Amino acid sequence: MHDKDQKANAFHAREQQTFGPATSDRYNADSAMLCLHGVFVICTAGNVPKLHSKTLFKPSSRILAMPLLLAVRTDSSDEGLPCRSLSVQGLLPEFVATQSLAAIKQLPILCDNQPAQLNDFFHVDGNPEDEQIECCGDFSRVHFLGAGMQSGTIIVQGNLGRHSGEQMTGGKLLIKGSAADWLACGMQGGEIRVLGDAGNNAVGSLPGDRQGMIGGQVIIDGSVGSLAGSRMRRGLLAIGGNAGEATGFELLAGTILIAGQPGPHTGLGMRRGSIVLLGTKSFCHEASAYIPPTFLKGGIWRPAFMALLAKHLVNTGFPAAQKTAWTGPWQQWHGDSLAGCRGEILTPAIA
Repeated sequence: MHDKDQKANAFHAREQQTFGPATSDRYNADSAMLCLHGVFVICTAGNVPKLHSKTLFKPSSRILAMPLLLAVRTDSSDEGLPCRSLSVQGLLPEFVATQSLAAIKQLPILCDNQPAQLNDFFHVDGNPEDEQIECCGDFSRVHFLGAGMQSGTIIVQGNLGRHSGEQMTGGKLLIKGSAADWLACGMQGGEIRVLGDAGNNAVGSLPGDRQGMIGGQVIIDGSVGSLAGSRMRRGLLAIGGNAGEATGFELLAGTILIAGQPGPHTGLGMRRGSIVLLGTKSFCHEASAYIPPTFLKGGIWRPAFMALLAKHLVNTGFPAAQKTAWTGPWQQWHGDSLAGCRGEILTPAIA
């Protein structure tokens, strides 16, 4: 089998795995795949692109670019990668786009705080020019992936380690599994989506920092650990499952949404901002179990921003955005009274 055929088959398999089997139905026996300068072009019969001096392809042709692919090497040690802790700071889409494939393979990383190279633990292939990195395999012991990212896209097909997306200012990070502790700490911009759960201190502040997330959007379909959104100053954190203790601790501003069951001391020490407990109407009866006693019960109203927030989350595919509690009245709690009482917690009001 020729190299072009092997690359075409690999590309079909990756696209079907990422976008679903329906994608493969677009290709039939009359389709042809060309590989020109690392770019795959899908052309139907009778519509093969002609090469001109001014334009390379006809407007009807479809261009699909292959991302930079990282796959865990199973031969890196007797026990494999899961027994090691890897720090991959510097592995960023905007950086690898300027490097050759050979240079990327020699990118310095840390293995148990000892110097190593990326090629020692990962198979590296694909085209890095489009600022897209796709990670396959168990990355639960791979830390600092996407830390400081400014642009581009990183897709992780499974779980991911600590400090993912830390202090990122732009770009997109998609984690199709779960993320460990310190996800998106100090985030300044960009988007992070986690289809599984997240650990402790998600979207929080780093030790010694006076503020956490100051911009961007983090959507977690599952549950989170304790201290999620601590000292958050700006941005959106949406949690589809349950939340641990002290979510929104010392919240400075921004919006946090919890669709499942909140943990105790939610909003403790918050100064401004909004925490929305989507949950169920029983929260108003059991508010003392989640809301600190230093919060004051306010009135019942229908915030105008709630419909805009619901519409935005529906467009992102957030599962909890379909809940009917969006349309009902909301009970407002003012607090924390020990920190100025300018923040709010919203719970569905009892009809």
